[in-house]
Amino acid sequence: MKRAEIPLVGDPRLADLHPTGHHPENGSRLRALHAAFPDVVPARPASPADLEACHLAEYVERVRALSRAGRVTHLDPDTIVTPSSWEAALLAAGAAIEAARVGGFALVRPPGHHALADRAMGFCLFNNVAVAARFAQRELGLARVAILDWDVHHGNGTEAIFFADPSVLFLSLHQWPLYPGTGGPGEGNATTLNVPLPAGCGDAEYEAAMARAVEPAVAAFEPDLLLVSAGFDAAAGDPLAAMRLTEEGFRMLGERAAALCDRVALVLEGGYDPETLPKLVRATLEGLAPS
Repeated sequence: MKRAEIPLVGDPRLADLHPTGHHPENGSRLRALHAAFPDVVPARPASPADLEACHLAEYVERVRALSRAGRVTHLDPDTIVTPSSWEAALLAAGAAIEAARVGGFALVRPPGHHALADRAMGFCLFNNVAVAARFAQRELGLARVAILDWDVHHGNGTEAIFFADPSVLFLSLHQWPLYPGTGGPGEGNATTLNVPLPAGCGDAEYEAAMARAVEPAVAAFEPDLLLVSAGFDAAAGDPLAAMRLTEEGFRMLGERAAALCDRVALVLEGGYDPETLPKLVRATLEGLAPS
């Protein structure tokens, strides 16, 4: 049966909120995506309670207070809070929630998969895909959730949040060794599968990893929902990594993800070349719902 077109969820304001200057994770990413995809389902902000399903209340309050203090604060060497970061973070998490609800693709920033329960990390304030997973379980009655993370960096925050939770399967395809240094060979448990790949891997290697490792694990888990942490920094030429995925490779990932579960939603993570990012997202959408 042909899958319906994937709705895009977001808010153009995310291009200007949470300004990061010349940082690789900046508003030009979202500006390029909204120029290429002007029709989006409006995101509604998440609530602090939504965030607290994955993050400590004290940490949520710290980010809110720092943002509302009206100055720029570094939470780690890579991650800042600005006067508009709280608004951006709520919109990003809310868009991820809406994507889970409607089976869409959340075009968001800041990204989320490095954010831990109690602290920011690696450009990420709150873990958008984790917040969406908990919402799906709590509000949509979807008991078993699988999260496939194909961002080039290991999703250490998502792994940590769900490591001891048998109701969430976490699978990560990532370049290794690379930031943040986790997700290496042998790291995991019954519901955590890491597939570290050496630098230079392209379409063929990713397709083989999907067939060899990801697809059997998801089939055995039988999720009610598949969430994808959809990073595009494994693309050839991305400035932060050394993989070689092409548009056709992302089309393949979209197609294979769509075959894993009847209900699929995606949340944008990395991808730091604004010129190529819209093409890579479009290819993924074509794989998810071929015409």
